[in-house]
Amino acid sequence: MWRIVVVCLSLIAAGPSQAQQVIRLARIADIPDQYVGGEMLRAVYAKLNIKLEFEDVPGKRALALSSAGEVDGEIQRIGTLSRDYPTLIQVTPAINYIEPAVFTAKLHFDVDGWNSIRDYSIGIVRGVGSSEAGTRGMSRVTATTSLENMVRMLDADRFDVMVTDLFSGLVAVRKLNLQSRIYPLSPPLERINIYHHLHERHRDLVPKVGKVIGQMEASGELASLREALVRQVLSAP
Repeated sequence: MWRIVVVCLSLIAAGPSQAQQVIRLARIADIPDQYVGGEMLRAVYAKLNIKLEFEDVPGKRALALSSAGEVDGEIQRIGTLSRDYPTLIQVTPAINYIEPAVFTAKLHFDVDGWNSIRDYSIGIVRGVGSSEAGTRGMSRVTATTSLENMVRMLDADRFDVMVTDLFSGLVAVRKLNLQSRIYPLSPPLERINIYHHLHERHRDLVPKVGKVIGQMEASGELASLREALVRQVLSAP
């Protein structure tokens, strides 16, 4: 109840001439780490009195919408995104990180970077830049439409391994109740910093958002928030 009262009072104080700005971001559907990144950004934008909304779509569709300006940006993508999509401006510092990992249902080996999976058939999620970049040039790569679809295909032995963010993969495998069959190999392939991106029409907003991210990073607030969100997702029924 107290939260409702606070919100109502703040709206009254703002008045009709100070309507809260809304930013709509593309969010890759059914990727747990996109949820975590989105909620981290929600806290960032709240400090700027900006409300976030999300458009849940497949990875490639997300990039089509954001680069065309049909939404205002991307929650989090790899740092080279602007090279291929110049209308999207990277916000620094990084908002989050991912650890691409190898999942399998039948193999056992120590992972030693991307080349250690080159000889296997590999599943990735279409539109996930880290997976596409890491497997570029490999001959037996299947791009799936979603994370859960990829997990089901691995369970059906459609490929030898799948690659996804470690956290997201663990969540998806548990959601499908396949923990007894599908497991991650160690260590992760790498750790990649990932960055929020805004469409170029919001160029003036980029340094403001970056400043808040930097402040939250320096205070430890960002790391604590990520830890709490990851714990929340992993413990959800």
